[in-house]
Amino acid sequence: MEMNKLFSLEGKVALVTGAAYGIGFAIAEALAGAGAKIAFNCRSQANLDKALADYAAKGIDAHGYISDVTDEAQVAALVENIEKELGGVDILVNNAGIIKRIPMTEMSTEDFRQVIDIDLVGPFICSKAVIPGMIKKGHGKIINICSMMSELGRETVSAYAAAKGGLKMLTRNICSEYGEANIQCNGIGPGYIATPQTAPLRERQADGSRHPFDQFIVSKTPAARWGEPEDLMGPAVFLASDASNFVNGHILYVDGGILAYIGKQP
Repeated sequence: MEMNKLFSLEGKVALVTGAAYGIGFAIAEALAGAGAKIAFNCRSQANLDKALADYAAKGIDAHGYISDVTDEAQVAALVENIEKELGGVDILVNNAGIIKRIPMTEMSTEDFRQVIDIDLVGPFICSKAVIPGMIKKGHGKIINICSMMSELGRETVSAYAAAKGGLKMLTRNICSEYGEANIQCNGIGPGYIATPQTAPLRERQADGSRHPFDQFIVSKTPAARWGEPEDLMGPAVFLASDASNFVNGHILYVDGGILAYIGKQP
């Protein structure tokens, strides 16, 4: 197969959850650039309208829908509407997620469950909704946005780490159950990415110095910088395309080398 066709997504329909901004938006932009039709969801009309304007400014004819990934009936309706308007979903990117940075003993059970519900149950619901259609088509790609917290722990992120560790194993289990149906389920594990979600960790201090966590991450990353959403574009196209047809159950960490690095000697 010609190399450009190997990575082409022409004629494919991609659903990227929570793709109003940040990582999800960058991934959707990359998939659109490779030829895919883009669908995404938001939970509010205001975010949906802004995202549609942002996609239009990039020249992308994205289709946005109001839907909550934790609501099984809403997700079923979302997938049905996409099929009617664009065709069946060929590519699902489970990107929607939240983080709550609260010490475990101070975190309410309600907050813990909310993170698990959005970051882990949501991908289960969305995957469950698209897999039957992928089986009928004879192919499918599911990309779960995991995290370095799929492998590591850190203070204040007990719920997030539990959810992302579970998402890693959900990825492997979807591979195990549906690989024979020519469905590839893989994960992308971003490192620390400069997004609105991580902006508080990169704020300059009153004296103009870098935030202590910002200094910590740069010192622990061989690339010596935060990642940008654009750093995830190539990996996403690879995992969504025929180039990855024999890659299944894999978590591709896009972290500037941080998981491979013990750090500098003090």
